[in-house]
Amino acid sequence: MKMFNAMLSGAVALACIASTAVAADGDAAAGKQKTAMCQGCHGIPDYKTVFPSVYRVPKLGGQHPGYIAKALQAYKSGERSHPTMRAIAAGLSDKDMADLGAYYATENTKTAGK
Repeated sequence: MKMFNAMLSGAVALACIASTAVAADGDAAAGKQKTAMCQGCHGIPDYKTVFPSVYRVPKLGGQHPGYIAKALQAYKSGERSHPTMRAIAAGLSDKDMADLGAYYATENTKTAGK
């Protein structure tokens, strides 16, 4: 059991390092050029969607770049199940995700998406 816990801790540490490395490679200027698909929902102030259920669409500005990249990777892999986000993420490379993360990290919540 101790060996398993040590291996699990090591795996978690590597995952954290990997997600930071992806975020560090992001190019905010390139990310800004890749936001067209994001703006349709995330760029509308106080937007609520009705598919697949009614919920508020979150603002992306000010998020940690690694979080954005990891969330997009989770949509692409199916770990997160929102059908629209999964379809959008399916066409993104890891570099695209890192660039988008870097861009949105530079934006604040009041200006992102405008």
